Amino acid sequence: MISQEGVIAQVAVEKSLYSFDMLFDYLVPEELIDDVRPGKRVIIPFGRGVNSKRQGLIFNVQCTTYKPAKIKKISRVIDEFPILSGEMLKLIEWLKENTFCTYFDAVRTVIPAGLGLKLSDDDESVKTRYKGDVSKIISVNPDFDFLEIALTPKQKAVVEILTEYDSACIKELCYLAQVTAAVVNTLIKKNALIERLDEKSRALSKDFKATAKLSDIVFSPAQQKVFDGLRELADCGEAKCALLRGITGSGKTSIFIKLIEHALNCGKTAVMLVPEISLTPQMTENFKSLFGNKVAIIHSNLSLGQRADEYKRIKSGEARIIIGTRSAVFAPLDNIGIIVIDEEGEHSYKSDRSPRYHARNVAKQRAFHHNALLLLASATPSIESYHYANTGRYSLFELNERFSKAVLPDVYIVDMKIEHENGNRSDFSGILLDELAENLNRGEQSLILLNRRGYHTYARCVKCGSAVSCPVCLIPLTYHIVNNSVQCHYCGYSEQMPNTCKTCNCPHIYQSGTGTQRIEDDLKTRFPTARILRMDADTTASKTAFERKFAEFRSGEYDIMIGTQMVAKGLDFENITLVGVLAIDKALYAGDYLGYEKTFSLVTQVVGRSGRGSKKGRAYLQTFTPEHYVLNLAAAQNYREFYEQEADVRKALIFPPFCDIFLLCFSSVEETLSQRAAEKFLVILQGELDTATANSADSAKLPYRVLGPTKSGVGRTGGKYRHKLIIKCKNNAAIRTVIKNSLKAALTDPDFKFTGIYVDINGEIL
Repeated sequence: MISQEGVIAQVAVEKSLYSFDMLFDYLVPEELIDDVRPGKRVIIPFGRGVNSKRQGLIFNVQCTTYKPAKIKKISRVIDEFPILSGEMLKLIEWLKENTFCTYFDAVRTVIPAGLGLKLSDDDESVKTRYKGDVSKIISVNPDFDFLEIALTPKQKAVVEILTEYDSACIKELCYLAQVTAAVVNTLIKKNALIERLDEKSRALSKDFKATAKLSDIVFSPAQQKVFDGLRELADCGEAKCALLRGITGSGKTSIFIKLIEHALNCGKTAVMLVPEISLTPQMTENFKSLFGNKVAIIHSNLSLGQRADEYKRIKSGEARIIIGTRSAVFAPLDNIGIIVIDEEGEHSYKSDRSPRYHARNVAKQRAFHHNALLLLASATPSIESYHYANTGRYSLFELNERFSKAVLPDVYIVDMKIEHENGNRSDFSGILLDELAENLNRGEQSLILLNRRGYHTYARCVKCGSAVSCPVCLIPLTYHIVNNSVQCHYCGYSEQMPNTCKTCNCPHIYQSGTGTQRIEDDLKTRFPTARILRMDADTTASKTAFERKFAEFRSGEYDIMIGTQMVAKGLDFENITLVGVLAIDKALYAGDYLGYEKTFSLVTQVVGRSGRGSKKGRAYLQTFTPEHYVLNLAAAQNYREFYEQEADVRKALIFPPFCDIFLLCFSSVEETLSQRAAEKFLVILQGELDTATANSADSAKLPYRVLGPTKSGVGRTGGKYRHKLIIKCKNNAAIRTVIKNSLKAALTDPDFKFTGIYVDINGEIL
């Protein structure tokens, strides 16, 4: 019972702008005193309007001996029990401090979307954001007479697709027909289409049953040594961070499983993060066969209802092992014993929207709170993590041999310049085609990596040279043959492939560049009997696509898998003995300091998908720069040498891990506004830096170097022009205060009224 002298609640308020985002004091009415607790959501009056209501989250409750006359009162408590623990509230404050987001940006990240609330029109009642896990399956009404209505071209496209495919989920249908959901819904209202609601159990993991024995996992001597060392760290009673670098196929997953089993036996819980949704089904199958319904799943491809129900299972203690992508790091677990981040160098662990956090940094905060072991693992760790391991900040463990006598594949670099000189202008070298034919004859499976989706990546007018470009982003559109459309892979804009040039009306449009759809067509022509599976963002739109397609490939229903980077890492198919890597050169010249690291990791990892069983594997890297050291080191699977060379370059050029990089991005629909905002912010920033340096007792806390402003990336994406400033510095409280003060000054300046600003730390700087 809280004292009733007077109770003040400190509340974070939804929709607060960054410039005035803070914890606001609200008086707790006597009738609500017993209901008010930190971690509960409330409805509060906010702003000058008498009846203006907003959602808030209580962070602190404290007694006071005075009651300020003008302080507003909490209107209503929404939650019966706190939805967030004290740990999560501290984590939200950490996100605000370290990613320059608002309180509610962080709140929405920590609370699953399915448990989010919205105020109704009367601003009094509250509704959840989901109505259950129901998928819409659409089909043509066989009793409908289509002669009764005149269909628009878009409606005809929908009907034609459904006539061909019988039925489709609404997301797949909209992609194939190149329409919005509104077109489909109009046909449903006219009774031309039938909508079937496919209801599923929302908590995916509640019916998991253990079918395998943990005791069947047997370690090699090298694995046992690593496991013993990691278990000792886990049992030390302090927060520890370790890095496990193990070559592809060395048995890292078995070590994760046994460490998690150990944590559970000690009465603790565990988190297992994977970088891609595509890896979740395979990891899930492995874990649920061993741990049953102790496992819960979290990733963005789940429905709102599924995420909400999994969250409730975790919070109740029913689920003790969490497997998921980046957002799973916020799972509401108590007494965490171990957090594993598999393929820790993957950049998908970095959020590209507010709050712009890295899952690794959040995991560190949680490990400190629970005195847990944070285990980072990869065949190709990030340069930062391996640097920290080599300098003693992390404990380092390494596995340099494949498990169960399997050996690394033989890797060959194919010079495509020679292929062209010999008259071969196709996307495949002669040797790779011969190897594909050999694999088909032997009944073995092959994997082709091309990290570009679509059919052609570029189309231009033969006469005037104008490219078929996105009107929003001003970049070339990618041609998709499946629905005869050109699409922007930045903003999602799409239109039918034009027959004539929009600039000069010339009917001759030349297309070039190769995507996964074209590779699929090429292979079907060359190997008509081959069963080919394409895995990219266009073929995996439905919720169950990853799980279903990978299961079919594992069972031998396909001979060749073509895919983007989603097939490069973490997958374990014993019958893949051949890997081909196409058009890898572009990744080497991306213009970002992370380019070489990403390329080395991608090539090393995809090569490692070959020969994971008893059969010897081989891989072919096609390139126009066969002498490039990154490709040669990746072919040799020589991470240590790559790390040493890359670390030397970064040290000389002052890049992470030898500094931190703050990227400040400015965006506006007018290029001049974006540029002027960046220039003016530089003046504000310089003033704040000078003041902070003059007032600092230790000027060494603020060494910095500012670069820019310059155009960001392609200059315009999503209809907005972008400029950037780059600050090379040490990420500490002093520099964060400078950035925070500069942001608040800018966001209250009228000159920034039509300009967006965000800050990203140690991300891409394109």
